[in-house]
Amino acid sequence: MRIGELARRTGVPTRMLRYYEEQDLLHPDRLANGYRDYPESAVHRVQQIRGLLDSGLTTEIIRNVVPFLNRPDEIHLHPDCLTAETAALLRGEADRIQARIDCMGRNLSAIRAYLAAVQPGAGDGPPA
Repeated sequence: MRIGELARRTGVPTRMLRYYEEQDLLHPDRLANGYRDYPESAVHRVQQIRGLLDSGLTTEIIRNVVPFLNRPDEIHLHPDCLTAETAALLRGEADRIQARIDCMGRNLSAIRAYLAAVQPGAGDGPPA
């Protein structure tokens, strides 16, 4: 399939698909006229890449993991995928995400405290 069809089926703009190719995340064939030709499996690969990016992983980490993704609806890492380098990258990323979560929790508490101080009852909401 051509890049426009892949973009339509995945909801990912063609510019982003080209970026994924530049980042060595997608590997389309080239037709005689130079157009990209994506296999059917690219639809699921793009969805996996989007899911990993949305979870906060960098393209560097995804590049290390994506060759070992083997199911379109789930992420199953092959045991050979977890090299010491990849494990260290994933641990660092998990730590970075946890630090962001902790910071956001503190910010949420501060905002609720401020609202409670200036508008009693306005800071109420689900517990953090």
